[in-house]
Amino acid sequence: MTTLSPVERRERRRRRRRQELTRWGIRVGLALLVFLLGVALGQALHDIPKPGETTTVERTLRIPTGGNPGSTVAP
Repeated sequence: MTTLSPVERRERRRRRRRQELTRWGIRVGLALLVFLLGVALGQALHDIPKPGETTTVERTLRIPTGGNPGSTVAP
């Protein structure tokens, strides 16, 4: 059985702590990604109009009058 020196023990603890922080960072990142994808999916589903629902689009057409000298349209 080998005994670790205090320096080796400290390095081993640091390495473990770093690995654990990396694992937790990856877990939190994945959880955040899943949450954001869920929000995006919810918004996309919310924006789809319901079947049978009437959608009205109103547009205003502007017809140029004879006041423009560069116009090729004859009144």
